[in-house]
Amino acid sequence: MSKPNTPQASPPRALRWAVAGSVVVMIAAGGLFYYASKMAAAKRQHNHDEVVVNINAHSCDPNELTVPAGRASFRIVNHSDRAVEWEILDGVLVIEERENIAPGLSQVINANLQPGDYAITCGLLSNPRGVLHVTPTAASDAAAKAKPSMVAFVGPLSEFRVYLATQGSALIKAVTALNQAIAGGDLAQAQALYLPARAAYQRLAPAAQRLAELDNSINARADYFEKREQDPAFVGFHRIEYALFQQRSLDGLNTVAERLLADVTTLKQQLLAQSLPPEQLVSIVVRNLNTLADVRAASGEEERYSHGDLNGFASNLETAHKVVELLRPMLTKSAPDLLPKIDAALSDFDSVLNSFKVKDGYATYDMVSGEQRKQIADKAQALADALDGIDPALGLSGL
Repeated sequence: MSKPNTPQASPPRALRWAVAGSVVVMIAAGGLFYYASKMAAAKRQHNHDEVVVNINAHSCDPNELTVPAGRASFRIVNHSDRAVEWEILDGVLVIEERENIAPGLSQVINANLQPGDYAITCGLLSNPRGVLHVTPTAASDAAAKAKPSMVAFVGPLSEFRVYLATQGSALIKAVTALNQAIAGGDLAQAQALYLPARAAYQRLAPAAQRLAELDNSINARADYFEKREQDPAFVGFHRIEYALFQQRSLDGLNTVAERLLADVTTLKQQLLAQSLPPEQLVSIVVRNLNTLADVRAASGEEERYSHGDLNGFASNLETAHKVVELLRPMLTKSAPDLLPKIDAALSDFDSVLNSFKVKDGYATYDMVSGEQRKQIADKAQALADALDGIDPALGLSGL
């Protein structure tokens, strides 16, 4: 006798909803994958003119490049085993740079280049340099003829020169005091005087970073030397910082301190000897803020032994304030709508840094959370973006 057919039980409602949800998730994931693929393809198309430079342990590939004048994009791929930097140099002057490119990763440098031949650095400071040829175009020739009158910029540039002289003297005084503490064998006093000396340097950093060789001697981190902290070529502020705060020893530091004093004295002389074109008055500050936002704020690598990063950030911001004040009369006439945006960005960056003030200056950077570091980076980037509108507003947008 056959058994009666028993109706199949319906799946529980929760199971039906789970299956439906899985389908929705799969459809959404497929949609997101398609969207991401389209975006990646669009980015590749947008950057089809990127020049790829591969940095190996001891060289660049290619080592010689040719691009037309105007805006160029370089994708720097780090195939070495340490963080590296890549720079475009006009003689001793840095035109563009990207620091702290991590091993196995790449970063893009965008540069607005005038015709001429430039040197390019290739990772470690001991590596041979490459050559970048920039050929003239009809647009670059036209831009050279259409540059605005320089007369209006004489006042701001002269006042900035006075600022560099004043801050250069302050730096020499601060490093002299640091030198004397080291020579006197007073570790605690040397530690106390290191941060004021660094702050004095950071007020000059946007301009000093144009002087490649001198800035490397004063300010290069251990990463950029073959033997890192043990490399004989590793000198300057960060060698002293390493001894004072990591080793907590003054052994062998007298010679380094004496060289630093000689270098900052030369720095002041060189800053006053080098002419600063109007189109670089703002761009050097923007470049400094971009580096702060892209690298220094997130990593804390700039002052990795003392953790005094916030003091440096505040000094960089002080110089940004100075440049804006020098150009304010011109901007009031030429770009009154831009000034409120710039002032708001300055105020926002001031506010976020002021929130970390303590009795003796600023909190150490190892006490700043990842979220707070991102906030600092965002405010620095917002200020860099706002300042980036100044040159076009004043007719200095270049090619």
